[in-house]
Amino acid sequence: MTICIFGDSIAWGASDCEKGGWTDQLKNRLMFEDINTYNLGISDDTTNNLLERFEAEATARNPEIIVFAIGINDSLNIKESRSISLEKFQDNISLLVDKAKQFTDKIVFVGLTNVDESKTNPYLETGESFNNQTIGEYDEVIRLFCEDNDLIFVDMLGLLINDEDLCDGLHPSSIGHQKMFETIKNAIEPLWKE
Repeated sequence: MTICIFGDSIAWGASDCEKGGWTDQLKNRLMFEDINTYNLGISDDTTNNLLERFEAEATARNPEIIVFAIGINDSLNIKESRSISLEKFQDNISLLVDKAKQFTDKIVFVGLTNVDESKTNPYLETGESFNNQTIGEYDEVIRLFCEDNDLIFVDMLGLLINDEDLCDGLHPSSIGHQKMFETIKNAIEPLWKE
């Protein structure tokens, strides 16, 4: 069996120098099940970016399970607008699922994580910012889409709540990634045991 995890820097494992992030922890756990797990997270990716690369990367691996962990960069506030509008985001999520269904019906979305706004508003002196209200709006789009289309949604909001859970206000620390791994593993485990 093959699992492909498509996402951004949080899926990639940014800021977890100990275990490589929740995706690599899942990969290491599933080696014992003889399951190939591919970490296809790319830092700074939005749903626009993922749509450009999804088909080629999925075709090369032919996954039986597809996990999407994308959206936080879509919610980035740039001056008076957002990186990707909510309407465009919803369209992109729908297009990603249409493309994913060419490979499998086992499709999972990992919800967005909250941030520490004292460190992300603004973020890295760029003037751009991440805030929990906007993240919540994008997360709700994913959640409702999953409900309407009978897809697994793994809720992450409120999981990373302590200072030790986030490294720079946005990316989970090793402790945060561990919490994400445990939550995601428990939610999707039935898919590889079917």
